[in-house]
Amino acid sequence: MKEVDYLALSETVIERIKNGAFLTVKAGDALNTMTIGWATIGFAWGNPTLMVMVRKSRHTFTIMENAADFTVTFPLTNMQKEINLCGTKSGRDLDKFQAANLKIRPARKVISPIIDTPGLHIECTIVYKAAIDPASLVKGHEKLYPRKDYHTLYFGEIQEWYKTN
Repeated sequence: MKEVDYLALSETVIERIKNGAFLTVKAGDALNTMTIGWATIGFAWGNPTLMVMVRKSRHTFTIMENAADFTVTFPLTNMQKEINLCGTKSGRDLDKFQAANLKIRPARKVISPIIDTPGLHIECTIVYKAAIDPASLVKGHEKLYPRKDYHTLYFGEIQEWYKTN
């Protein structure tokens, strides 16, 4: 594993998130991964921070509500098939790790594991969460929520950021 400077790779992460990344979370015995395609990286509360969005209708939301942390893996190899599966199937109904043949390995500093693949890995401690208030959503964005299943925003203080080959 190689340490990386999060500021130097922020542009890469923003570009890669468009193709999808794995958000993995563990709370107690509950473990799930899902595909994310939206995220924000920056500096908040004096620390590097990654904000991810999870809809309340997702199985991952239930786990996130009881979790202290999460990881995000940006694969460096073509994993579009696995990303698609994890973005279209629910962990309520299917063991996505088994179905997508995904292996995990322990993270360095948080409880939630990383996906064991060559990639960029971010380990975060949840420091704040907030549900989207539809009354405060800018006009035009409501079309992104035809089922009214609004996201909860999870702000993760970055504990570790590294690349594996």
